[in-house]
Amino acid sequence: MITESDFDDIRPYNDSEVTEVIERLLNEEEFIRFAQKLFPSFTKEIIEKTLSQVSSIKEFQGNFIIRLAQHIIDKTTKGITIEGLDNLDPKQSYLFISDHRDIILDSALLNVMLHFNGFETTEIAIGSNLLIQPWIADLVKLNKSFVVNRNTTVRQMLTKSKQLSCYINHALNEKKSSIWIAQREGRTKDGDDRTQQSLLKMLQMSSDKEFASHFRNLRIVPVAISYEYEPCDGMKTLEVYLKETESGYSKTAKDDLRSMFYGLINDKGRVHFHIGKPVSEMLDVIENFDEDKDKYKALAEIIDYRIHKNYNLWPDNYIAYDIVHKSNDFSDKYSLEEKELFLKHMEKKLATIEDKGGDRTRLNQIFLDIYSNPVKNRLELTRPDFIPES
Repeated sequence: MITESDFDDIRPYNDSEVTEVIERLLNEEEFIRFAQKLFPSFTKEIIEKTLSQVSSIKEFQGNFIIRLAQHIIDKTTKGITIEGLDNLDPKQSYLFISDHRDIILDSALLNVMLHFNGFETTEIAIGSNLLIQPWIADLVKLNKSFVVNRNTTVRQMLTKSKQLSCYINHALNEKKSSIWIAQREGRTKDGDDRTQQSLLKMLQMSSDKEFASHFRNLRIVPVAISYEYEPCDGMKTLEVYLKETESGYSKTAKDDLRSMFYGLINDKGRVHFHIGKPVSEMLDVIENFDEDKDKYKALAEIIDYRIHKNYNLWPDNYIAYDIVHKSNDFSDKYSLEEKELFLKHMEKKLATIEDKGGDRTRLNQIFLDIYSNPVKNRLELTRPDFIPES
């Protein structure tokens, strides 16, 4: 029989562990400095007082995480909207599979919107590569995050993937807790959101049930999140460029930490979530496909179709598309003032990475692709025959 203890190395903390973990955090100077950067008006004493009164995960999220997220919303966005909540039953748990644009905020902001609309917050999948310091692991596991092991050996990969699959199934169906997980490993760097079939294969590993029966039991809900201004668009541009031009280039832990921090503090403009319908109704059709590979491909297509269709396109997306294609096809979607603001934004962001060197023409192209590809995906959107209108 599977119990919570089978997942001790990856699961979130529970209420019985909160007091001990908070005590560790309050003794960690790096955590205190991090909190003060995000809350400049908070003294160390205020932080200690706020957290020392917390004795449960729900209190931690309400007293600290929700307040932190609201502070970020107020300071760095022009507001957040959400639609599609009527597709959900507040008493049910779901596996939210989302496009992935920001390391922390995608799931954090979704949880804020769920919280303020009367839903329970989700548990959050986070890569082990991001747990750079012990205090970061403590912080995210207090915030209902579970660990996706990265950089494992080939021998370990199968075992760890099955454990992760079993945990997700356990959380959804035994703990009755919803899950947020990105549709791919790592953030989308070029604005072209695609679901990795390897993710779906991992989800299947926890069951010997038929394909349709198992995935119906996971209650997958595609989620589209779109930022008017991508929080780390300049840093993503540089990363793509360096991967193209420097042999053997790979990100460092320091790079990930910078992305996490600047994702929190950089301007985002407007932010929109669209909660899609659960994909359950197509699973019986997919079950009839002959090859397993075709089943995973079809399920990925459903998720991508919903995300591309529901992704909120901002004026910036249309501006970038017209620039890339040297057209005025979407000039009715934006004003000259909005175009000037976007070009100033692009200039400002690329100026921050120019000291790294590089071909400015190529950097411009990479940056513009981040914003133009969602329009390209919408234009190329074709509903597979087995997917009903939604």
